[in-house]
Amino acid sequence: MYKILILEDDELFKESLEDFLQDEEFEVVTASNGEEVFEICYEQKFDLYLFDINVPIVDGIETLKELRKTLDDTPTIYLTSYKDKDVLKQGFLSGCDDYLKKPIDLDELLLRIHSLLKRSGKSLKEVVLNDDFTFEPKNRRVLKNGEDINLAGKVVDLLELFLEKKDTIITKEMIIDKLWNYGEEYSEGSIRVYINTLKKLLGKDKIKNLKGVGYKIEL
Repeated sequence: MYKILILEDDELFKESLEDFLQDEEFEVVTASNGEEVFEICYEQKFDLYLFDINVPIVDGIETLKELRKTLDDTPTIYLTSYKDKDVLKQGFLSGCDDYLKKPIDLDELLLRIHSLLKRSGKSLKEVVLNDDFTFEPKNRRVLKNGEDINLAGKVVDLLELFLEKKDTIITKEMIIDKLWNYGEEYSEGSIRVYINTLKKLLGKDKIKNLKGVGYKIEL
């Protein structure tokens, strides 16, 4: 299940947006200002951000700027009533991927969400890993002959990373950024354990260890 963080201070709109997305089978967390976003993102990771720009304390643009400074590249859509081109330009310079002007058409928003998730490598389609195993990105489940094998969350995070970046080399820094929250202590031993778990799942020859550089998956 994909996880979305909404930054919005209009309670009625926030609740209607949350209900709509939950009906579409997204997991939703909400915040009313930028400071709440920072607290939430310190403890949780998300697949997508939906940020209003005009919110109290820390506005949406400054919030995203700060998140991008921590190498958080979570896809982001601004939901805004602003029509000023300079504000929208600032929005894109802060690192957003798309924007919609209020009032929002929820069906259009849903299309944009799916498009952005697909572009960012978070495809909704089932992925065949090998003859025995498949991966359901929407529910974050690895299935063996149709049965959930209940992989640990961080192993699923690592699998997602390999699938999202399957045409590139995965560095240790990318793994740390994906599996651990900003400021959280990571473990070299844990990384090796998670890599080995995936090797057992996919086959040793499917994950190449590029000494001193990183890893690459071959499916």
